[in-house]
Amino acid sequence: MIKLQVIGNLGGDCVQKEINGKTVINFNVAHSEKFKDFQGNLKERTTWVNCAYWTDRTAVAQYLKRGKTVYVEGSPEAEAYTNKEGQPAATLRLRVFNLQLLGGGNESNQSDNDHDENYATTTTTSNTTQQKAAPVEEPADDLPF
Repeated sequence: MIKLQVIGNLGGDCVQKEINGKTVINFNVAHSEKFKDFQGNLKERTTWVNCAYWTDRTAVAQYLKRGKTVYVEGSPEAEAYTNKEGQPAATLRLRVFNLQLLGGGNESNQSDNDHDENYATTTTTSNTTQQKAAPVEEPADDLPF
């Protein structure tokens, strides 16, 4: 099995579809990284990953909005195709089996922010349960060092 893990931001709101009686949530995740090239120039590279999340737990779709930071894990598939200009191209597609909301994005809509920011929601298709991680504890101010 090949497993790919990506942490990135959603490029747009998710799209939920019914296909042959099953639900799929499609979304794109952008992962950006900064690095220096051989000449020492600072560069930035963004990799887009098309995600397909086949699940019966569709309540997570309301939180998959543009700009949200997510962790996705799944099986990658590379697909070759010919683009509009007639040139060969490829796309990376991920069949998601684990999804965690990490926060970020537009927090102005209250329905997007109903969960405590110290919690991460986990949804998996393998055991079809939703869990909440323990809250992040703040460091104590009375440390001796």
